[in-house]
Amino acid sequence: MAETDLYLPLKAFLENAGYAVKGEIIDCDLVGVKDGDLPVVIVCEMKLSFNLELVMQGVKRAAFCDEVWLAARASKTARGREHDARFRNLCRRLGFGVMAVSDAGDVSVIVTPFAAMPRRDAKKRSRLLDEHRRRVGDPQKGGGRGKPVMTAYRQDCILCATALLSGPQSPKQLKALVARAPAILSRNVYGWFVRESRGIYGLTELGRAAVSSPQD
Repeated sequence: MAETDLYLPLKAFLENAGYAVKGEIIDCDLVGVKDGDLPVVIVCEMKLSFNLELVMQGVKRAAFCDEVWLAARASKTARGREHDARFRNLCRRLGFGVMAVSDAGDVSVIVTPFAAMPRRDAKKRSRLLDEHRRRVGDPQKGGGRGKPVMTAYRQDCILCATALLSGPQSPKQLKALVARAPAILSRNVYGWFVRESRGIYGLTELGRAAVSSPQD
């Protein structure tokens, strides 16, 4: 079992609780958002086993979300960390929720967050919400490592590049499709775009290849 195998059961569990869930949002394995006058933002970090690194990740996330959940593969014996009263008490003191995922995909709540976490990093929280809302669908399983993340920005770049397959266009033309197209063309983060003439942009070979293999 890989960390990504935990993602879909956790996603389904939290969606049943009313959250819109997406994976790999600004370094967070899973982010759930429940809309309202003041959106509720939860972050769930995943490991194959409950360990100190998982707790430390939770501490880092607590500064910009309303709830932190720690999730790991359920132990097959009673010796697992989730059965250790000291571990559960630590999570309660920190205000973290704890979930275990069985090999069959069943999710068990071990510890429930006792209260909303205090929000201190408003800027990071805003970035988290913005990326969650901008990203189309949920193209990235949480818990993956070593591959480029399909961010909302990359999705917009792909839309611009796809439009340019039909021929060079101006930023104004592309803006009708992607609101931040002028900034995307100007920054050219991935090297996909080339200025053909004044105010007109086309695609590089790298850009054409990216459109044909958007996940690479």
